[in-house]
Amino acid sequence: MTPRPRTPDPGTRRLNIVHVCDHLGWEGSRMHGVKRLFAWMIPRFDQSRFNVSLVSLRKKDLSADTLEEFGIDVTYLARHKFDPATFTALLQVLREKQADLVHLHGYGATTFGRLCAWRMGIPAILHEHANHTDTPWFQKVADKFLAPHTDLAIAVSASTGEFTTRARLMPAERTKVVYLGAPLDEFARSRSAAEVAAARQALGIAPGTIAVGTITRLMPSKGNQYLIAAAPKVLARHPNARVFIVGEGELQPELEAQATALGLGDQLVFSGFTRDVAAALSALDIVVFPSLWEGTPLTMFEALAMGKPIVATDADGLLDVLTDGRDALVVPKANADRLVEAICRVVEHPELGMALAAGARKTGARYDIAAFVRKMERLYLILHETSRATGRAGILQADLSFLTTER
Repeated sequence: MTPRPRTPDPGTRRLNIVHVCDHLGWEGSRMHGVKRLFAWMIPRFDQSRFNVSLVSLRKKDLSADTLEEFGIDVTYLARHKFDPATFTALLQVLREKQADLVHLHGYGATTFGRLCAWRMGIPAILHEHANHTDTPWFQKVADKFLAPHTDLAIAVSASTGEFTTRARLMPAERTKVVYLGAPLDEFARSRSAAEVAAARQALGIAPGTIAVGTITRLMPSKGNQYLIAAAPKVLARHPNARVFIVGEGELQPELEAQATALGLGDQLVFSGFTRDVAAALSALDIVVFPSLWEGTPLTMFEALAMGKPIVATDADGLLDVLTDGRDALVVPKANADRLVEAICRVVEHPELGMALAAGARKTGARYDIAAFVRKMERLYLILHETSRATGRAGILQADLSFLTTER
């Protein structure tokens, strides 16, 4: 449950915080990644002190799953990727909202958003969500020009932090790694046998089946082709197992063709999009992250909070949080045979699965999205008090150790 908003104090002006993102998913996409993150974060801000809204540079998608249903104020600019008129459109919205601070996600948002923040004389936070290895030349030009007009950069993992300083040209002293998390109130709660049975039935998991699966976006970074490649050997050793790929995305036809070519039939199920990720996770016996590269996937935090036995690759971002043998079995990425061995170890050694589940729950308790929101609230107040008065230098003298502590 989302915490009940606190009544604003009539004697205190709330700070107007505007998050700006490039888009809220691919065309027609539903409640994935960035959408889910905003759905978790924004309603959890203390509404007695902060008025938090969101601007998307693109048009509103056609999905039935919207952020507005969570009571989030979203403005859609409907601008294309390189439209220079984005600057004036965004500036107008920020002025109308009387923005005190902008928190920016994505190349376009961090470019136009920092220009607007510079024009308005307000603090700007760059938030980087993945290590993209490098940036286009034109982004480097923009980032070099705008770095002096950025108060702080936040990166979701250590490798993303390195990318932010090296490729996005942010000074190291202005870059902080701050981990996200999952709503522990939703994912860490105990579930009754009846709830789990209903969730398994909804996914079509027959009694006695060992459900191995992943909840994912079907896109190149997620490495789902390696889980499919591993499936025949897992199923040969454990005929009562089934593999479930829950999600949707641009690679679905290609992945389905791979499964058909391997003759997997109904032993590998593409379950499609699910709105209730928590229920789907509760239905799985083993959760697999076959990723090739990551920031820190939200589903990882969810699986940890729920205390699921995890098999994962050594992709950057996963390794920031997971520890091999303690809360997951970690194998080299792009290696289907190593996935087979790890999955089968968990199936064949129930005591190992129980130990990994306990370790996962312990690790997951350290990553609560509510704790992340409290950190952002504290950061916003520091920036509001110091940024304009010190020409953005104040943040360098502030004690920001709270950003990198677990709570």
